[in-house]
Amino acid sequence: MSISIDTQDLVNYPGNVKRVTIDQESVVPQGFEGDSQFMLSFSTTAYSDIATKTKIQDLYVTDFKSGWCKSSGFAGNKFALDATHRCLEIKMDATTSGISDGYYRITLEHNNGVQIDAEVVAGDLEDKIRALADDLDTTDVGYKLAYMNAVVEFKGGRFWIVSGSVSKYYSGANRSSVKVRASSVDDCSDILGFNLSIDSEIIDGIGVKEALVLSDYATTSGTGTITISANVGAAANDCMLITDGTNTDYFQISNITGGTIIEFDGSKVGNEYTANKTKVQLLREQDPDADPTLWFDDIDKITRFGLKSMINQIDYSS
Repeated sequence: MSISIDTQDLVNYPGNVKRVTIDQESVVPQGFEGDSQFMLSFSTTAYSDIATKTKIQDLYVTDFKSGWCKSSGFAGNKFALDATHRCLEIKMDATTSGISDGYYRITLEHNNGVQIDAEVVAGDLEDKIRALADDLDTTDVGYKLAYMNAVVEFKGGRFWIVSGSVSKYYSGANRSSVKVRASSVDDCSDILGFNLSIDSEIIDGIGVKEALVLSDYATTSGTGTITISANVGAAANDCMLITDGTNTDYFQISNITGGTIIEFDGSKVGNEYTANKTKVQLLREQDPDADPTLWFDDIDKITRFGLKSMINQIDYSS
């Protein structure tokens, strides 16, 4: 059953109603080996440009993954931006141009060092990112909707910047992703907590690497050594977990030979471990919320996303 939604721009063109239709469909898309797929569809007969009668492409939603970047959560909820601390550089999806490497600069509003509420900053961030949609370089215009439909919210003490695209993937060429880096001028990434940010692409690329321990280990106050069954990509100064299912210790690698002979400070490992009954895991940065968190985690959110995507493209001028 389709649902028709009447939409308006109440600020600039009140009374000019444009209708968006939401429906569920079943189609056989290219690349699905003949299998039918259920999906949400969003369409409108309105134009993105009244003068040229430019049609808006229908949107089909089959996937829920929308890339994100979130701040550290350690920066508080009020922010003293000023004329020399007001810029960030943002990259959505796989853009390649901009200032460099696909990053575009945004300049936030400020109150000359007077603290501003997080919700106000989030709203300004969202407006400035969406405005980039009309300023993308020619090579990046295919990612316009990622910027145009971007979402910025402040929740749980963190800024969340969410791409306006949905995809099957958080990484790779066809990913939905967000990256934030320090601006080369008037940077405010430290103030907003993006100096210690984490994003869905990084988390998606983290796998738990583990190996079997092939040698017995007895506690020692000197250098401890174990041999593991496979190279897990560890290097000196990396940290590892060792466990036999009952006992667990953590240690920092001091030296590694051939990828499989691990040396460490034996005084940090207080339990003894038996060969072929023990494993090690290489420790890496993790998302404290999940691996990685779905931004659109229910049907209501994904439906609102599709509706917003249509609304943001409509020309309401007549």
